Formats: sequence, C-alpha cells, structure tokens
Amino acid sequence: MDKRWLALYENNLEAKSTIEKRTLTDLLNDTANKHGTNTAITFYGKTWSYQELQKYSEALAGALHQDQFDKGDRLAIMLPNCPHYLFSLFGTFRAGGVVVQVNPMYVARELEYILNDSEATHIVILSDLYPLFKSVRNKVPTKKAIVVALKPDAEVELEGDDILFDSYLKGASAPAPQHSLDPEVDLAVLQYTGGTTGVSKGVMLTHMNLISNTEQTYDFMFSGDVSPPHNAKVVNVLPLFHIFSLTCCNFVTIRHGGNQILIPRFDMPEVLETIKREKPFQFGGVPTMYVGFNQVGKYKEFGLDLVESYVSGGSSLPVEALEAFEAGTGRKLCEGYGLSEAAPVTHFNPSFQERKAGSVGIPLPNTDAKVVAETDAGWEEVGVGEVGEMIINGPQVMKGYWRKPEETKKTLRDGWLFTGDLAKMDEEGYFSIVDRKKDMILASGYNVYPREIEEVLYGHSGVQEVIVLGLPDPYRGETVKAYITPKPDSTLTSQEVIDFCRKQMAAYKVPTAVEFREELPKSAVGKLLKRKLRDEEVAKVKAEQSS
Repeated sequence: MDKRWLALYENNLEAKSTIEKRTLTDLLNDTANKHGTNTAITFYGKTWSYQELQKYSEALAGALHQDQFDKGDRLAIMLPNCPHYLFSLFGTFRAGGVVVQVNPMYVARELEYILNDSEATHIVILSDLYPLFKSVRNKVPTKKAIVVALKPDAEVELEGDDILFDSYLKGASAPAPQHSLDPEVDLAVLQYTGGTTGVSKGVMLTHMNLISNTEQTYDFMFSGDVSPPHNAKVVNVLPLFHIFSLTCCNFVTIRHGGNQILIPRFDMPEVLETIKREKPFQFGGVPTMYVGFNQVGKYKEFGLDLVESYVSGGSSLPVEALEAFEAGTGRKLCEGYGLSEAAPVTHFNPSFQERKAGSVGIPLPNTDAKVVAETDAGWEEVGVGEVGEMIINGPQVMKGYWRKPEETKKTLRDGWLFTGDLAKMDEEGYFSIVDRKKDMILASGYNVYPREIEEVLYGHSGVQEVIVLGLPDPYRGETVKAYITPKPDSTLTSQEVIDFCRKQMAAYKVPTAVEFREELPKSAVGKLLKRKLRDEEVAKVKAEQSS
C-alpha cells in the first residue's frame, strides 16, 4: 500500500498516536482532575468550570439511573448549542447509555422516525420544541421528556411524567452505579446521517471510535507551531448534533482543557462580535461561514486576524474563498475531511507542512487511506493522480449502521470503510476530493464532476454560492445545470456564466442551464444541499408530465 504521506510526518508527528483504552467519561474525569477550576463552558456571559460540568453530568446520570435508565439504553438530545447539551452528553455516558443525536430543525415526521429507529427511552429537548415531541409521543417508545427552558420566564405546560431539566437533576438521590463498559464494543453515540442517499441511518460510534479520533485530531492539529494556550478559548457555533462539532470543537477542546464559547446558531453579527470580544484561539466552521466572512470583510475590525487556528470541514471549501480569507486575515485556514462513519476526521491539512488549496490534506496518525477502482480482480489501488473511490481504515471507523446489517456490509468491507467519495492522491500524499460518487454526472458518455465546475464558477467575481447538478436529458442522458446566488449588486446573466465556463472547460462540462436564486438550500450546519434541489427538479418534471 502506498503511504507516501508518512514522509511529511518527519520530525513533527509519529505515524501512530498513543491511544489509551478508555471511555468518554474517563476523558471528562481526566480533564476535571487536571484542570477542574478551568472554565469549560461560556454561554452568554455565564461560565461553568470542568468541576461543574462533571457535577451536573453526575447528577443527570443519577437521575437517569433512578428512572430505570440502564446500560445500553438510548437518550435523545434535541437542543441547540447550550451547556445542557454537554450535561446531557456526559450524563448519558456516565449512566452507561447511548446518546442519540437529533437535529433541532427536524419536523414531526423526522423526529418520529429517529425516536422509533433508535428506541430512545428519554429525550432532552428545548422547551420551544416540546410541543413537537408531544405531537408524536403516542407513536414513539420514548417515555419521558426532560425539558430545557433557557429563558427563565418560559412557561411550559408539561404532561405525564415529563419534567424540567433542573428539577430532574435535583431529584437524584444517589449517584449512578459504575458500569463496566468495554470502550471498543459499547456504543457512545448514534449519529444519524443526513439521509442524502435514502433513509437516515444511525452510525454506531463506540467510546473508542470517538476517543481515538479525539486523540488523532489533537495530535495532528497541535504537532506543528500551533498549540493551545492554557484554557484556550474555542468558539463553537457549529451545532453539537453534527459530528464535526461534537468531536473537533467539543471533545478535542475538552482534551486540552479549553473553554468552549457556545453559540446556538450562526448569526453573522453575533459571531463577529463574539470573536472581537473574546479573542479566541480557535474557530471551526463550514465553507459557507468563511464565504460569509469574506462578504463582510473588515477582518481586522473584528479581530479575525488574531485567531490563531482556523479549521474548515463539512463540505469542500472553494479555493477562491480560502485564498480570499487567508489574504484578509493573514492566517492559515486548514481544511480537513471526514464523515460520520469515521467519527469523523480522516484527513487534515498539516500545520507543520504546506497547506495545499483544494486539498483535504493527508491522513491522520493510525489512519490508512487509498484510492481504489473496481476491476475484474476486485478493488485495486489506482495510481497517483488517478480518480477512484476513497476508502479508509483506522480505529475511528464506525462499528456499523444501527440495525442495518445489509447497509453495513455494503459500506464496511474487509475492514475498510468505503466512503462513496471520488478522490485522487498527489505525488506527496495529499488527497483531493473530486466529488461524491453519487453526484457524478454522466453526460453524453463522459464523467462530469460537479465539484470541478463549482470551483470554476467560484472564480467568477459575480458568484457568491453555487450548486451544480446533473439532470435527466433525453439526448445526453444527463445535462449540467448551475444554481447560483450572485454577489450583492451583481448583474450576472446566464449567458455570461455559460461563456465564462466555455473558456475554462471542455464543452461537455459547460452548464446548459443556469438558475439564479436569492439563497441556496442549506443544512443546519450551513452545508449546501444538492439533494433538496434535485428533489425540486424531480417534482417539477413529474408535475409537467401529469399536466
């Protein structure tokens, strides 16, 4: 196997991180023992130390045990970023349970599906979302809601055995027993995929999957010139229900005893004012956030030039946006790659080597990656610079999909995680994502990668955001369509877009249709949603056929 990236590790990093076999409860306890009085959480001016985080987690674990919540039982969390998220997270781990991550933007149908699929016995839910749970409770096995009221004057009409979070903690009369957990076997989190390729699947992540990825990411990020100071401030505006935030912004920060500044949602003025006021050491974001920062500009006015560590993930970062942000801040913006099935990080641009724009970097310690293609002899590694499917092996790779053995067999083969992403590796061992395998367009017999066209379009001065899709075409099989949000005051036309592309790519790649929109659909973490646009187009075609 070709592991040429290991040559880049020299003098900075070992090929294998030392990963102690332990649980996520051990992670918190170790930090609380070392840095107990350090601030663990900051939330709208109020702070909690690591000792307090530990205390509230213990109280929740005791209350859950008193409520017949046992080892292996599932607790759903449906909250925005707030201290109660971390109390619930570590309280569930301490009780021997499994956290079910629930997007607070879900509608009733989606919540019903997750609660039924996971068979969660309890849910910790925001008071504003409590009516949503009540609307489905007769259709799900979840017997108790623990309601978080962030506003002191919030009036909540509870029903049945449901209870307010603070009251629930006060009702704990004894600590939870110390469960005997096998970190390599016992689950910590059910991380539901976004359902972009069908029904949402519960990714089974063990304690060691998450501990391993925390240690791998920590070692890789802080092995160069950048290292966290004492009680480093980390702005965490990425939703904690998303695996990127859970591991990279949460567990890694706890690993070094940092202070998570929690923000419930990405509101540009609030985020900029927080950075200006708090002067954080690190900020983690998705590409749309950095595109937004570029649009505002004023990097020095808000202290963006003082943040030492910037991380991007969740989806591919346009090269034009990356270079504009680095030019404006004078800071390196490091892009990585991961997926829920790998807890999530597998690749990252090293701080101790060149940061290659357009690349997701090199594999983390303890992680093997290769680009393969299916041949008559089976799956074989392709040559340098050739495109194929990226597959991953490492301690962070999931146990499988919850109660979906057939789906698990398709994705995990001979110890390798088949990512479904098309990639290539260069001469030095840096990987680049070409596109999602399922997003590839087959136009007139040619393979067309939407990511390539999107990168070209991001190079146009009038384009702010873009999604490229392949749509059914009776002649070509599929044809290329671009959906664009123009920059403010832009007078961009469809013909200009097409002419611009014609100068920079082969004719079969050039979009045949362009649609301008004020806003493109995004997920809760700001990831552009191709699936939603594709669904709209399919519905439009069906409507035309039936009329």
